[in-house]
Amino acid sequence: MDYKNQYTSVNITSQTTTLVATGNGVLHTITFNKPAQSGTVAIYNGIDNTGVLLATITIPASPKPLTLTYDIAFGVGLCVVTAGADQDITIMYAQG
Repeated sequence: MDYKNQYTSVNITSQTTTLVATGNGVLHTITFNKPAQSGTVAIYNGIDNTGVLLATITIPASPKPLTLTYDIAFGVGLCVVTAGADQDITIMYAQG
């Protein structure tokens, strides 16, 4: 499936576990709008944090806003866990 121009976004602004999507799709980008030092973001292919870990991001001591492109498929769901510090991040993904 061509996911171009079919992205959905979710904004996360606290330390939490967020079920972003269920089923299959593609994680396109993660934008750190207001990154907080020492925070972590874990991304799982699953409906919770027991799914397959796709990535763990640790925010550096000198955070700057940035966007990371993943374009990685998920098949069960997309779950994002933020910890260590409140983050303001935007997840862009497509389902299909």
